[in-house]
Amino acid sequence: MTSSQESKKQELPPTAWAVLGLLSFPGERTGYELKKWADSSLRFFYWSPAISQIYAELRRLEELGYAASVRSGPEEARAKRRYAITDAGRGALAGWAADTAEAGPPVLKHGLLLRIWLGHLAEPERLRAMVGEHLERTRGELAAVREAMEHASDVPEWTFPALALRWSERQHLAELELAEALLTDLDGLCEGRRDPGRQADGDAPTPG
Repeated sequence: MTSSQESKKQELPPTAWAVLGLLSFPGERTGYELKKWADSSLRFFYWSPAISQIYAELRRLEELGYAASVRSGPEEARAKRRYAITDAGRGALAGWAADTAEAGPPVLKHGLLLRIWLGHLAEPERLRAMVGEHLERTRGELAAVREAMEHASDVPEWTFPALALRWSERQHLAELELAEALLTDLDGLCEGRRDPGRQADGDAPTPG
């Protein structure tokens, strides 16, 4: 590997490693197939990159020698390019996966909670409706996680992805519990607002 390639390796974003990780399982896959797999696995505990990002990372990985591709022959009505991990790519991925210093803390960006934080600008009924919508979406996601778990359960090569999906199942169950508790908190807040003997405190909800 040249010094330029080594520099690019060190600058690889997590998305590139995630795409290379999808290639680390047996078989060759098209970019479209990688996107489908990301949608049914990665998105439940990390995120699913856009198809354009997947192809951009595949090109980068090929430049580094971490992935290789072959184009389908005339026997297929529509030409496809299939990608596979190389020995160099597998070695680099194993090194990255074992480097706990690069894992970093989990990042939470909860759009619903941002709106709850701004609840003084909204009607309580609308806030409760948003939480209800969030509960429905989360139940749908939980069902999708369990479907993915079922698909992975009988495939020996997917033992560790199945562990990640099991964690995601627990996370969605916890999210449902938190959302139900938030509804209870909102009900209590609405009761407090209706209490004429209670006066709101105008101070900011942060120290200082």
